[in-house]
Amino acid sequence: MLSQNELSSLFKETRAHSELICSFLETEDYVVQPVEDVSPPKWHLGHTTWFFEEFVLKEYAENYQLFDKHSAYVFNSYYESVGEKVIRTDRGNLSRPTVAWVYEYRNYVTKAMAELLEHQKISEELCGIIEIGCHHEKQHQELLLTDIKYILGNNPLFPVYNKQFEENPIQDFQANWLKIEEGVYEVGHKSEDFCYDNELGVHKVYLNDYEISNKLVTNKEYIEFIETGGYDDVLLWHAEGWDWKNTHNISSPSYWHKINGDWHQYTLGGMISLIPDAPVSHISYFEAFAYAQWKGQRLPTEAEWEIAQSSFKWGSRWEWTESAYSPYPNFKTAEGALGEYNGKFMVSQKVLRGGSVATSEKHTRPTYRNFFHPHLRWQFTGLRLAR
Repeated sequence: MLSQNELSSLFKETRAHSELICSFLETEDYVVQPVEDVSPPKWHLGHTTWFFEEFVLKEYAENYQLFDKHSAYVFNSYYESVGEKVIRTDRGNLSRPTVAWVYEYRNYVTKAMAELLEHQKISEELCGIIEIGCHHEKQHQELLLTDIKYILGNNPLFPVYNKQFEENPIQDFQANWLKIEEGVYEVGHKSEDFCYDNELGVHKVYLNDYEISNKLVTNKEYIEFIETGGYDDVLLWHAEGWDWKNTHNISSPSYWHKINGDWHQYTLGGMISLIPDAPVSHISYFEAFAYAQWKGQRLPTEAEWEIAQSSFKWGSRWEWTESAYSPYPNFKTAEGALGEYNGKFMVSQKVLRGGSVATSEKHTRPTYRNFFHPHLRWQFTGLRLAR
């Protein structure tokens, strides 16, 4: 368990970083919601504030007064047991409350939390809730960056968010296949450090001999897949993936644009020429699977990824795996509203491992189980091959 001073520092750093991310925005950028999966930046700032008000201050702070009685309705997300909420598709309709109001709300709650952490003895239970709240906000920091990219990347002017944001690190080392021997291995979170409940339940898995690439698939490699007709070969695709591709006219990763015959990519630093040696990003599971089929290889399972991860570099792209998102042995949801955090989503989704250039500091670990529906690709998602 974190000490109270460590918890206070984590809270303050986390709150400040969310606002740093938004400091590059214009006021008009805060309200846009192009599609259901993308939330307006203003909503993220309010939602992460509501979390601390709802689960900490209302329950544990003496004589706490709500900033506004409508906050819960506007900024609740999927916590059905907490009460009514604005439906997800309508978040972009909220011209009010204003951006200025949201920042006042954040300041009010941040100040109240700081006072609680400074003047009140924090129990082990409360420490756990506040720590979850900080990591919950770190998740939304990544969503802020990827949602901002979607908002600006679908603006016909392709505006720059931040020229200094580096989203295409080069893997400057030799490609290799890492051999893992057949055997029984343990997976799951083992240390006392923070993790989510879906990582708990250390258990044994049997793995056959396999090999896994030490490098992520690059843009250059993915272009070969495109140019040899990978998007047109039905035999490479799942039936559902083929339907998705045709329905949405998908023929390249998100944010790729052909300009004067050359591939370009919209990035948070603006439109650039595609970097051949950068890891491919913003692809769906369907595309990752089809690429692996085209190569005559496959995606690793999450257990294979976890056992091998100490032998390769990871963290620039969330990596699609072949594993369905399901509970580990003896998984139990927590009591109350926080029990809605992970368990209720264990259906129809695929596990991703690693982290991305948008993942906040102190928020990655080898056992982290991210999860998304197979068609989604607005996150920095890529792939690593296995065989």
